Amino acid sequence: MMTRDTLSMPPRRNLSLGQTIQQSLTMAYRTLLKIRRTPEQLMDVTFQPIIFTLMFTYIFGGAIAGNVQHYLPIIIPGILVQTVITTSIVTGTQLREDMDTGVFDRFKALPIARIAPLAGALLADTIRYLIATVLTISMGYIMGYRPQGGLSHVAMAGLLVIVCAWAISWIFAFFGVIARTASSVQGISMLILFPITFLSNAFVPAETMPHWLQGFVNVNPVSHLVTAVRDLANTGTVNSNLVTSLVGVAVIVAIFAPLTVRAYMRRT
Repeated sequence: MMTRDTLSMPPRRNLSLGQTIQQSLTMAYRTLLKIRRTPEQLMDVTFQPIIFTLMFTYIFGGAIAGNVQHYLPIIIPGILVQTVITTSIVTGTQLREDMDTGVFDRFKALPIARIAPLAGALLADTIRYLIATVLTISMGYIMGYRPQGGLSHVAMAGLLVIVCAWAISWIFAFFGVIARTASSVQGISMLILFPITFLSNAFVPAETMPHWLQGFVNVNPVSHLVTAVRDLANTGTVNSNLVTSLVGVAVIVAIFAPLTVRAYMRRT
């Protein structure tokens, strides 16, 4: 006989791995539907690459490389890394907004894996990274950028940036779970990202900076990622910077994925 307490209990979630993956993909599709209904959510990944590429290229090109054409192989990989990584902030802010509106409370009443909404959000945001990557490289090509590494190495460079951005999104997802408001998530995230992206070799060579700053720039993980992307796209070279970037991805996911999941389970 079912009692009132039994009826109020959430459904059990003894689900297989395959069911959890399927439900996570469904939640990712839900996020994509939200974007289709409110396309202004893509303004950051559509307008930012275009504006930043035009602005930085024509402002700094002559001063740093002598002319725009010589600066494009430097700036396009830098803009690509900076734009895609910055886009990963959205993961944390939208996660916090969904939790504030109570939609995750409704998910708890459904017979789905508790981790599915979180995993779905992280999966769906890879589409944003892909859009930003394609637009940045396309804008560079329109301006005259001709990567010598070939299409395959350019694709590898784009994939590397997307993977790194996905790993970093775990950090901002963690902030999204533990922060009180979406605005605080964005504020904390920008406070972290702006220094490490601008204090790197993304826009200017490290050799042009003061010696005391070069030390930080040379060990900055973003500098290693930018160098790896430049080498892949411009010369088709695979070197230690690529390995360093992938190790960084593994370390971030190993640390922040469990922290995020644990905090998420406590909050939901």
